[in-house]
Amino acid sequence: MSAVADDIWAILRELAQSQNELTKSQKETDRKFQDTDKKFQDTDKKFQDTDKKFQDTDKKFQDTNRKFQDTDKRFQDTDRKIKEVTVSIGRLGNRLGDFIEDAVRPAAVRLFQSRGIDVHEVHQSVSSQRGSEGIEIDLLVVNNSEIVAIECKSNLSVDDVNEHLARLAKLKKLLPAYADKRVMGALASMVIENNVAQYAYRKGLYVIGQSGDHLEIRNSETFSAAIW
Repeated sequence: MSAVADDIWAILRELAQSQNELTKSQKETDRKFQDTDKKFQDTDKKFQDTDKKFQDTDKKFQDTNRKFQDTDKRFQDTDRKIKEVTVSIGRLGNRLGDFIEDAVRPAAVRLFQSRGIDVHEVHQSVSSQRGSEGIEIDLLVVNNSEIVAIECKSNLSVDDVNEHLARLAKLKKLLPAYADKRVMGALASMVIENNVAQYAYRKGLYVIGQSGDHLEIRNSETFSAAIW
């Protein structure tokens, strides 16, 4: 065999070897591409799973938000009902106060005459407004030299006692027609807790309450009323 033929065969062997290596490389590259494609598919599936989880989470947030809205609506409805009940109770309290006032009015003269206060007139719903100051008195029991200002409540409280004391302190200023009279105070109520009654006694006020089917002054016979 000539040298040229040997060279040709050598080149062919190199080409065959290169082709074989290229084929192997292509197969390896194809395998890697397949692996990469599988990873992309796996990644895409994970993204799809993640997206589904986000959708599920978003649905749960929407459900939670709806429940919060429902709860808020219930709270608003409850708050509205509480306000309505509070207004109704306030109106009922005012009506009961009016009832007490109407019950005390015809008995007031007798009650205070029994305590040696010779009153003979009863004035109902006395009010005055002078500038920015005003006064309202449920019942005013009077004679020529003395008056008893009575406040009527359905359920007497310490705050009611204090408010009446403030009312008595400005009575002569806002009702100057009584400026020369001895002013005393009284509280009448359907419900009177003992501690509230004791507080009123200490402040020099008469306390009128129910006893069976009639009204009575609950202060002791030795009670000495405060004078304004």
